[in-house]
Amino acid sequence: MNKLNIGLLGAGHLGKIHLKCLLATQCWHLSGFFDPDEKNAQSVIAQHGLRRFASLEEMLKEVDAVDIVTPTTSHFALATQAIRAGKHVFVEKPVTETVAEARQLLRQANKSGLTVQVGHVERFNPAYLALQNIELQPMFIESHRLAAFQPRGTEVSVILDLMIHDLDLVLHLVKSPVKSVSASGVAVMSRTPDIANARVEFKNGCIANLTASRISLKQMRKMRLFQRDAYISLDFLDKNAQIVQLFEQEATNLPPVEQLMEFETPGSGKKWLHLQMPEARPVNAIQLELETFYESIVEQKTPPVPLADGVAALELAHQILKEIEKRKAISLENPAI
Repeated sequence: MNKLNIGLLGAGHLGKIHLKCLLATQCWHLSGFFDPDEKNAQSVIAQHGLRRFASLEEMLKEVDAVDIVTPTTSHFALATQAIRAGKHVFVEKPVTETVAEARQLLRQANKSGLTVQVGHVERFNPAYLALQNIELQPMFIESHRLAAFQPRGTEVSVILDLMIHDLDLVLHLVKSPVKSVSASGVAVMSRTPDIANARVEFKNGCIANLTASRISLKQMRKMRLFQRDAYISLDFLDKNAQIVQLFEQEATNLPPVEQLMEFETPGSGKKWLHLQMPEARPVNAIQLELETFYESIVEQKTPPVPLADGVAALELAHQILKEIEKRKAISLENPAI
């Protein structure tokens, strides 16, 4: 395997995780990192003996790709500079701070022909990967992503911090244009919403109900999918999935009868119920997404989470934020309602 040279931008909490994952791969050679924060930089140097580039310009002269794990406000400028230098880009979510930046970045990337992948890491969660061979056509989706409060990350709303994971997954699952959005949210501990709920209706009739909170007493990262004759449950925290499926008794594709439970349904007669727990292969999701980034470059194929998907998730996130602001404005104008 011919390794490619990659540079890490950002050596904070998540950046250090990316650093370890890059060092663990067989496909990337981590040439060094750039982080203007002296404390972060010295910590990385002391622990890993990794080269610290003096500037992004210096790094871009020596790498084939960059891994951007910096605050969202800097994503657009860094990714733009890397693309202009002819370098492939992996950028953490949210892809940029604004929708306008994301769309402009997409235009630049499309013109360049370079590979740009967005770090929507839940696509690589073992629970989600376990469903790869399952036909999914959900018509109702419910998700809960709850976390305890931490000051880190509160410069953006809970929609851009946490809910955006589920927005990406829902868009990837449904593959239908958004018809309407309604949402509400409350800022409790910070200046932006810390807890929010959104209802997204798609043109194919599917409805997604999403809740995200960063002020909860317990952690939860679950999604439930409902479709014709099947219910699918995903636990992203425990990394497992369950499928409850209904079969007509005369179905030809029945699982072994010892795995089935017979029961009577009102008006539809007898049916078989089958509980399946597809194998969730243990993987390091961040390392896997960085390895697929490499594969997409060398095989010249579309990455599993292309820039267009990152843009779509950001667009929906900002649509939800607008609905929250609209609801807030109405409540301020009509406090008695």
